[in-house]
Amino acid sequence: MNLRRLIPTAVVLFACCGGLSAQELPKMPQPSEQHQWLQQFVGKWDCQSEATMGPGQPPLSCKGTMTTHSLGGFWVLNEIKNEVGGVKVTGVQTIGYDSKKKKYVGTWVDSMTDHIWQYEGSVDEAGKKLTLYADGPNVMDGGKQAHYRDSYEFKSPDHILATSEMQGEDGKWMTFMTGNYRRQK
Repeated sequence: MNLRRLIPTAVVLFACCGGLSAQELPKMPQPSEQHQWLQQFVGKWDCQSEATMGPGQPPLSCKGTMTTHSLGGFWVLNEIKNEVGGVKVTGVQTIGYDSKKKKYVGTWVDSMTDHIWQYEGSVDEAGKKLTLYADGPNVMDGGKQAHYRDSYEFKSPDHILATSEMQGEDGKWMTFMTGNYRRQK
């Protein structure tokens, strides 16, 4: 058991139960510039996406929503609800910034699989595009492992272009899903 991870939780629980006054609490970290960048996701979004499930197959269209909440200014929690080929799908994504790794990190789980995706990535120099990398089952090849790249490009404060890619055995990236998220007004 890692006691270093338990200490902040124990301090907060002790303080909440009346063990410490506000003046006695240890100084907690504050959200950084990188954490603040994530806050532009917060809100409700409509999404129109298109997915390609393999060579020669027609693209599938899906429509849905994404609702994003901030968790303490450090994390964003994206809840995505859509319908793909008549099947309702819900996904939950976390994205934050790990100041020790100096990388954006996150997770993804959904109602269609038993795999938890774990991301690491960065924002481009222009400050417009977040790119996250993960490894997971190759949905087009019987569950072999593959490398994935998801990106979120802020075209404006109210429009995100999302792209999902998988790296083939030849090393080339293949786009299998694109989506346009538009902020609800």
